[in-house]
Amino acid sequence: MKKLMNSVGTILTDSLDGFVAAHGDILVLGDEHKFVRRKVLKPGKVALISGGGSGHEPLHGGFVGHGMLDAACPGQVFTSPTPDQMLAAAQAVDTGAGCLFIVKNYEGDVMNFEMAAEMADNVATVITNDDVAVENSSYTTGRRGVAGTLVVEKIAGAAAEEGRDLAALKALGEKVNAATRSMGVALTSCTVPAAGKPTFDIGDDEMEFGVGIHGEPGRRRDKLKSADAIAEEIVGAIVADLGDAAQGEALLFVNGFGGTPAMELYVVYNSARKLLEAKGIRIARSLVGSYVTSLDMAGCSITVTMLDAETTKLWDAPVHTSALRWAM
Repeated sequence: MKKLMNSVGTILTDSLDGFVAAHGDILVLGDEHKFVRRKVLKPGKVALISGGGSGHEPLHGGFVGHGMLDAACPGQVFTSPTPDQMLAAAQAVDTGAGCLFIVKNYEGDVMNFEMAAEMADNVATVITNDDVAVENSSYTTGRRGVAGTLVVEKIAGAAAEEGRDLAALKALGEKVNAATRSMGVALTSCTVPAAGKPTFDIGDDEMEFGVGIHGEPGRRRDKLKSADAIAEEIVGAIVADLGDAAQGEALLFVNGFGGTPAMELYVVYNSARKLLEAKGIRIARSLVGSYVTSLDMAGCSITVTMLDAETTKLWDAPVHTSALRWAM
């Protein structure tokens, strides 16, 4: 194993120290590395908080800032943050309007965020479960929350900046999650620093179809196929799962898992876009890049979010985070 680190025991804190130092204009590090928060809070705005195991960067810390999250809680690699981290984050960023927890559907994350919500005041929760690959996995009961979480964070974050209340933001987050579907494919395993070896073995001519963002198994192991063939199966599964909702305008998000060059991601995007448009779905908005990663895994996921006038406007709204930023 080759990693750019000082030690397995300090890789997370060293990374967080560097992250906040690099983005000190917009971010502050919480005590004991429990959370990352916005440097400047907006009084009276509902605070959005997310988090999860590290190793998926820039999710979630990279999306802390104007137009998205107010705080993010990093756990150890692929390990849920603890309830005291979430409680500390909520207390640090709640300016009086309450907090919305955005939680990926993994058992540890859900349990710990629920415990924090019970200890905090005026908290609501949105659980993301956009992965159509498998109904249950080694980490979840029900579908996994994956790259679609970014879409929920962006759209709900924009609405929070407008001043919407907690109940409205929870309803909006659930609406976006219900309109979002994802699936991924891995070409290689990832290597967790503490393990020191790949999470799973895979042949040079194989791919794991429907893989999870922790390297957990997907639908099947298969021989490597062309980008067109991979996109065809993923898009087919997404559209079938959307059912009657698969019509109109959509956001197409092709996400890299950490070890895939941008060149290859755009190849997949090109394939997926053609397939979706052939099915009558117009791609109104796009995002391509490595935003919800799995350490050094090679592979990608495809996410489709069906849009309406409200969610398109909120997606377009200004955002200023370390990993995602644009202005109107």
